[in-house]
Amino acid sequence: MVDRQFWHGRRVFLTGHTGFKGSWLSLWLDKLGAELSGFALAPPTSPALYDVARVGECISSTIGDIRDAAQLADAMHGAAPEILFHLAAQPLVGEGYRDPVGTYATNVMGTVNVLEAARFLPSLRAIVIVTTDKCYANHETGRAFKESDPLGGHDPYSSSKACTELVGHAYRQSFLNQNGIRLATARAGNVIGGGDWAVNRLLPDLLRAFARGETAQLRHPLAIRPWQHVLDPLCGYLMLAERLCAGSEAERAWNFGPAPADCVTTGELATRLATAWGPQASWSPDTAADFPHEATLLSLDACGAKNLLKWRPEWPLTVAIEQTAKWHQAWLAGDDMQAFCRRQITEYAK
Repeated sequence: MVDRQFWHGRRVFLTGHTGFKGSWLSLWLDKLGAELSGFALAPPTSPALYDVARVGECISSTIGDIRDAAQLADAMHGAAPEILFHLAAQPLVGEGYRDPVGTYATNVMGTVNVLEAARFLPSLRAIVIVTTDKCYANHETGRAFKESDPLGGHDPYSSSKACTELVGHAYRQSFLNQNGIRLATARAGNVIGGGDWAVNRLLPDLLRAFARGETAQLRHPLAIRPWQHVLDPLCGYLMLAERLCAGSEAERAWNFGPAPADCVTTGELATRLATAWGPQASWSPDTAADFPHEATLLSLDACGAKNLLKWRPEWPLTVAIEQTAKWHQAWLAGDDMQAFCRRQITEYAK
């Protein structure tokens, strides 16, 4: 598990700290005693986890766009971090179809800007770049992807994240190793958890409908995804950063995925979430539109992380769904969501 002593007092810089994963990671790092700085766009939704959990109390925040290389470099140099987590991205398949130019500009050139600034930071020891399970060339053979499988991507978002992987590899080989900075990339499955209000993402869409007492509509109810609670991959990212600081054998790509039993269809996930929410929750297939292509089958082989990092998914899908439903019901009830997040992190870390 995560080494609390390692993180206490450690200077850490996050890109994308106002997003869903970034907000949860900021709260966890603050709980560990790290000194946090971040650079990101304003929260992407309203409501947003960053706002409702008051994440800004935990981090020195700069609002900006990673496509602005000068502002980004100023923020990174001012923070003088020892560890960098790069999470800032355009994270949605649908938005990639709508705005492919912006998606490539953010996910590819934004990453170039981050690494170009990083290579001139004398304090920096380790970088973790967060990509996605969708970075692989997916021929839907039914086999779980290994880190050695070819990169690809049918759509702009997926291929932009494959490009992010290539940018990270090139900077590691060309510049970072020479400066004593170690870099790894992290490919996680589909994450769920409290505080995700993204548009056209399965869990937020379901929860919005359930909260309104409406029947949720599913675009691809038979699509299979590797579902996991957001704290599972975040635990992997933290353990990976620790290992990078300890030695160079961690400088590679890593999969962080759930147990095979937790790779289920979106329809099954929706049914389980509806059960956890209450008897009034329901869903039905959306047959009214012709949706852009999305892969039918995705799964990850996380044996590398399990064997070498000693990481494992702690919350099976049943628990992940229950914790997600509890979080959103607590928010609707007006609970203190920063305190609620901290309690869930404590429960997970046990």
